[in-house]
Amino acid sequence: MKIRKLLSIISVLFVFGQMAMFAEEKVVDYSNASVSIKYYNRTIYYPGNADEAPVFVHITIKNNGSETLRFKLADDRSFSMDFNAYTVKNSRLEQTSNIIEKRTTNQTVYFREIALEQGEEYSFVENVKSFLKIEEPSVYYLELLFYPELYKSKYLTLKSNRLTLEVRPSPSAASSNFVAVKNETVELLKPLDISPDKVVEQTIIARQKSLWDQYFLYMDVESLIQRNPSLKKKYISVSAEERARMVQSFKGDLMQSRIENDIVAVPESFQIEKTTYSPTEGSVTVIEWFKYPNFSEKKRYTYKVWQREGIWKIYDYTVVNLGTE
Repeated sequence: MKIRKLLSIISVLFVFGQMAMFAEEKVVDYSNASVSIKYYNRTIYYPGNADEAPVFVHITIKNNGSETLRFKLADDRSFSMDFNAYTVKNSRLEQTSNIIEKRTTNQTVYFREIALEQGEEYSFVENVKSFLKIEEPSVYYLELLFYPELYKSKYLTLKSNRLTLEVRPSPSAASSNFVAVKNETVELLKPLDISPDKVVEQTIIARQKSLWDQYFLYMDVESLIQRNPSLKKKYISVSAEERARMVQSFKGDLMQSRIENDIVAVPESFQIEKTTYSPTEGSVTVIEWFKYPNFSEKKRYTYKVWQREGIWKIYDYTVVNLGTE
């Protein structure tokens, strides 16, 4: 009888112990928390390692609820978050070997607890390339996964908005002297009020030197997209945000020579043949020579241009093969 009573007491204690464990492991409600990302001091991004070609992102965690929001933030941020980046074909970039090594090695993770009251935010800046291998020029879609209870409890995840990340081919030493770009910021590359023939000339030279930022400076990419009937149908029917994504994706495909091969072909030399234009529209005819191992090819390009807000831009083109030499 005493033994039965003792077993009953042990069973009750066991049940209370299990309840206490589950109480400790109670899932915290983060439904009123949000995380957002934006570029920090946005610039031109190139492939390369985290130190030489960083991609800095400004991260903000906000309490949208009425109760105090508490979360953990590791001193080493690799235990608090992940970046994901996808190509236009939805393939995912690999993590850096440093991130993988840290997470597979036994070590003490130091962190602090952050408390945010209603409407308060907490922000910090991180380098995307400390998390991801970005080795190829392309257009990527970037997002952040934040772990409010650290990486070991990553079933609790806050997902951010998506950013479009355009990574351009690394400029060569020769091309870096073509046009000075202060602080390597896109903002200082502004199109000038120059004639249609100069627009075409600068665009071709920019392509010869793989200066993609200058190549797109006088290019009406939206109009080039609409040369393709299926792309045009989609472009005119989607939202402004989706149109912006289509433009970035189209640029990435051009840079990779996956589409419109004629417009991104690199001539060895060229000569402007004829320029005609009215106050708002015109055309520039150019003879271009392309060198191959055993022969040279000659083509006539006709670039169609129009003026928008005082700036001439290329919006269409045709190509005629003139034979080999």
